[in-house]
Amino acid sequence: MARIDDYINARQLAVDALADVPPEDLIERSGFERSDGNAFLVPFLDRTYLVDSDGFGFSDSDAPEKEVPIQEQVLVLHYLQAPEAPGPSGNWVSYREIPGASFYYSAFIKRAIDPMKKVFGRDPDAFRRAAGRLWGRPIEPGDVGFEFDVFPRVPLQMVLYVGDDEFPAEANILFDPSIERLLSAEDIAWMAGMLVYRMIALSR
Repeated sequence: MARIDDYINARQLAVDALADVPPEDLIERSGFERSDGNAFLVPFLDRTYLVDSDGFGFSDSDAPEKEVPIQEQVLVLHYLQAPEAPGPSGNWVSYREIPGASFYYSAFIKRAIDPMKKVFGRDPDAFRRAAGRLWGRPIEPGDVGFEFDVFPRVPLQMVLYVGDDEFPAEANILFDPSIERLLSAEDIAWMAGMLVYRMIALSR
């Protein structure tokens, strides 16, 4: 498991890599919206962050006094580093099909799939309630499923098969294949876990 020092170092490396990129380029290729000056707005789950491109400081636009988790900062900064790429294809793949994912597959299951099944596997109404608070769009696969836009170019689908006394719950998280050009397999695993745990918090 990554230590806080690892995140601090990862954040600094990302900031250094982005330092010479014009704000206009960051906004164009990320899909984020410009705010005042060289800052831009980053919608992430149920929060909107204000990011200053002159130092990449983060603040919560609704609660400026609240510290933005460094794991989320690193994920946003890594997304900002992604080159301009074609938009989503409309196709879907499992995490295991993403290049490089095999090394992080067990972590993905532990961080995202297992908690999703444990909390929502017999409570689809809670799943629907949380998805609505994150602007999820209903989809047909599974007993209950929703599609989310985690970032402007990063759609994601969460699919739940409700369990009962005879069959255990099953769950899956699907990605557009274009994600491999935007985030690393490790970042994708962390992102999926962040979404699931935010869903859990919002379902209460």
